[in-house]
Amino acid sequence: MSVDGLYPWKRVARLAARLVPLLAVTGLLCGCWDRTEIEDRAIVLGISIDKVPPEDESEEEAVTHYVRGLGPPGSDLIRVGVQIALPGRIPLGPGESGGGGGGNDPQKTVWVLDAVGHSVNDALMNLQQELSARLFFGHLRVIVVSEEMARFGLDNVDDYFHRNSEVRRMAWMMVSKGEALSLMKASPKLERVPSLYLMTTLDEGIRMGKFPQDYIGLFWSRKAKLGQEGFLPYVQLKKNQSLQTRGLALFQDSKMVGATLPLDIAVYMALKGNNPGGYSAFVKIRNTEVMTHVTHREAKTTFEIRDGKPYFKFNVSFELNLEEKLNDELDIQDPTVIHEIEESQKKGAAKLIESFIGKTQSLGSDVLGLGEYVRAKAPGYWSRNVGTKERWQRMYKDIGYEIHIDMKIRRIGMKAE
Repeated sequence: MSVDGLYPWKRVARLAARLVPLLAVTGLLCGCWDRTEIEDRAIVLGISIDKVPPEDESEEEAVTHYVRGLGPPGSDLIRVGVQIALPGRIPLGPGESGGGGGGNDPQKTVWVLDAVGHSVNDALMNLQQELSARLFFGHLRVIVVSEEMARFGLDNVDDYFHRNSEVRRMAWMMVSKGEALSLMKASPKLERVPSLYLMTTLDEGIRMGKFPQDYIGLFWSRKAKLGQEGFLPYVQLKKNQSLQTRGLALFQDSKMVGATLPLDIAVYMALKGNNPGGYSAFVKIRNTEVMTHVTHREAKTTFEIRDGKPYFKFNVSFELNLEEKLNDELDIQDPTVIHEIEESQKKGAAKLIESFIGKTQSLGSDVLGLGEYVRAKAPGYWSRNVGTKERWQRMYKDIGYEIHIDMKIRRIGMKAE
């Protein structure tokens, strides 16, 4: 009990009750004192990054930011394009066109601008000079880099977006075959906002088992590990403005070193045990073919040290549905036929896995993260014999492995034979 008969916490409460009205009047407790109106922001939905051809390097004049007297940086020019949402034009629902009546025309819902510079930040500063609103990256969903840019190296690209606190780690980065800016200018029929179409294509690919999770945050995490390399979706814009996933863009450090075939995506997901299964394949049996569809995968990777080198064992299990046969004379009710299909599928899967691992070894790109198994299970061996990412990249090319595959057909369809 205090001297004046009130508990200390009651005295504090009375003082606060007197101060709150005063603070509210002065605006110190108002939630909108530092507000930024949405119309005052240039909301960036997508970004493209391309190398500038030598014949276009004259665009550098009067746009590059550098300290006078020191000259421009020695790096090559790049072209950065941004897809900006137009206020009031973004569709609000499946049957609406937004306040401005953008309809199904992407050109009425977004604005695509581009500028050149010696770095991503340099190009964006040049682009900012053309806009009255500040560029805002809180809703950035897609970053597209051209294959030429990816093979040159993404050190600057990763550095800028990794440092920017507005960029979400759930955004997608992808490598385009050809010009990246063309994807920002695409006009897909299924989506009125091109960047959202690119994002949805990959998000739905995850849901249907067509593509593994590979958000930009995961790419950075994999790339930073000593025993693993990153990969990105390798895509191409078709003539009908649809997006085709051509495979995985394989990286070594920050440089793209090669690309896989589309079916290699299924091989990667099988070796990692990603579900659901989403790929189908033809299987040849008794001079005819049947089509099977993978519904579930399980995988376990182990290793041991043989002759001073890591030796890996891949155990992969598949569950299949038989979806189609091309010859009515084939009796799929016969257990021996089902067994032949399973064995034929097993041989085909083994060849695909060997081809995929061989390709990654020749490129020195350990996208499976086998080096991380060694670091986790044999830290002493890693410290004595590997130690650095560069040494693992060389050692990965010569590692041995064996593959064990189990195939089970669970369903053959509903048609009565």
